[in-house]
Amino acid sequence: MHVKELFDLTGKVAIVTGGGRGLGRQIAEGFAEAGANVVVCSRRVDACEEVSEHLKSLGVESFALKCDITNPEDVQNVVDKTKERFGRIDILVNNSGASWGAPVEEMPLEAWQKVINTNVTGTFLMSQAAGRVMLEQKSGKIINIASVAGLKGSNPKYMNAIGYNTSKGAVITFTKDLAAKWGPSGIYVNAIAPGFFPTKMSKGLLEAGGEGILEGTPLRKFGSDSDLKGVALFLAAPASDFVSGDILVVDGGAHVL
Repeated sequence: MHVKELFDLTGKVAIVTGGGRGLGRQIAEGFAEAGANVVVCSRRVDACEEVSEHLKSLGVESFALKCDITNPEDVQNVVDKTKERFGRIDILVNNSGASWGAPVEEMPLEAWQKVINTNVTGTFLMSQAAGRVMLEQKSGKIINIASVAGLKGSNPKYMNAIGYNTSKGAVITFTKDLAAKWGPSGIYVNAIAPGFFPTKMSKGLLEAGGEGILEGTPLRKFGSDSDLKGVALFLAAPASDFVSGDILVVDGGAHVL
């Protein structure tokens, strides 16, 4: 297979949760540029509609849906509407997420539950619903957005969010176990563990501790608005057809220190 074919998504169908902004928007755009039809969804459907219109200008089909990934009915609606429109689901990116910053001893239970429910249960519900379609097809690629925060502890001086770290660690284990469960059925499950990217979620954190974070990053820079495109495309395309259960770290080298 020619190398260009290895990274070609022409005619493929992708769902990207949290696709209305930040990392989700970047990934959705990369898929569309590679030829995939993309469904973007999140609780803020207006942002997703804006992204969807942009994707259509790239020459692919796209539509936006409102979805709270912790709501099984919303999740099933996204899967049903996608299959109704395109007849299949080839790629799922579980990108929607939540965080809450607080010292462990002060973390409200409802905040802990919100983060775990969104980041872990939401990833499970979307994977389960889209996975049923993929199991019927005997093919599919699931990409979970984890975080380097799920690989180790974080200095509370820069990041004091135990619920977020815990949830992303769970996503990493979920990824590996689901890859083992569904691999024999032709379904690939991998995760990306991003480092620090300037997004709405990380804005306050980077403003408070950005200098220290950069000192602990060998490349001395934050992620850009294109640094996840190629990584996500690799995991979605034929180029990764012998890769499953892997966690691809994209953090400027910070995890090695």
